[in-house]
Amino acid sequence: MKRKIQKRLSKNKFLLGIIDFKNLLFFLKKNYFLLIFAGCIGFVGLFAFYKIFISKPTYIYVKVKVGQGLWWASTQRPNIWLVRAIEQAKEKKDITGKPLIKILNVSYYPYYGSGQYEVYVTARIMVSMVGSTNTYNFNRETIGISSPIDFELPNTQFSGTIIDMSDQPIKENNVEKIIYLTKKYTYPWEFDEIELGDSFSNGKQIIFEILDKAKGETNEVLTNEIGKLISTDSETYRYIIIKAKIQVKEIDNKLFFAEELTISPGRGLGFITDHSTLNDYFVSKVE
Repeated sequence: MKRKIQKRLSKNKFLLGIIDFKNLLFFLKKNYFLLIFAGCIGFVGLFAFYKIFISKPTYIYVKVKVGQGLWWASTQRPNIWLVRAIEQAKEKKDITGKPLIKILNVSYYPYYGSGQYEVYVTARIMVSMVGSTNTYNFNRETIGISSPIDFELPNTQFSGTIIDMSDQPIKENNVEKIIYLTKKYTYPWEFDEIELGDSFSNGKQIIFEILDKAKGETNEVLTNEIGKLISTDSETYRYIIIKAKIQVKEIDNKLFFAEELTISPGRGLGFITDHSTLNDYFVSKVE
């Protein structure tokens, strides 16, 4: 008796299962868009799982000039407090612990007379490649040389313009040069304030150092109201020569100081050292 009852129950369950399966098929046929929607969700979930936990990340190296982002826009330069914040930020990671952004180097150069700095950041960033075009996306934006880029690091956010990009670490090929700087019609105190050994650093190394100085007397030549040349000795002026050691980059037989300033005889330059400000000097010789 019990066996008969169990057989009937099993048969009923089987029939109910068939009925439920038929009802499910009928429901899905009638609401096929739900099946498509569920399939899409499943595909996206599998793809995300693969990208986050299985696939190897793609990293590239970029050098960024900190600023508004658009290279042609003239905007305010960073102050020292932002430089310090970038130096301390160091790294940002994703939810799996993989580095998204890693700051490798921060270089900064005082911008004359403003209390602001030209700041350059070298970083390694995680990107996704767009097809087989050697084009990269970062934060869902296509990036390349001269394109703007935004960095969101712990407690620090800044923008900039990409000035160099590579799938290999960016090398800083600096060379040491000796330059001679000259300035006419200087006041006596200007020569006295120049200190041998005075220098300034880009945050990592000394890139400018005064090695020697010399002076000579000079007079200012003027013309009177009828055009006659006269020499005035109302105040003594001096002609200053400074010998200095600098770190520069050599690109296509041209020398660049502080990333973007060309160095050649006749070029006017100004320097802000640890102890003084040297302005209105001209390069007379490069060795």
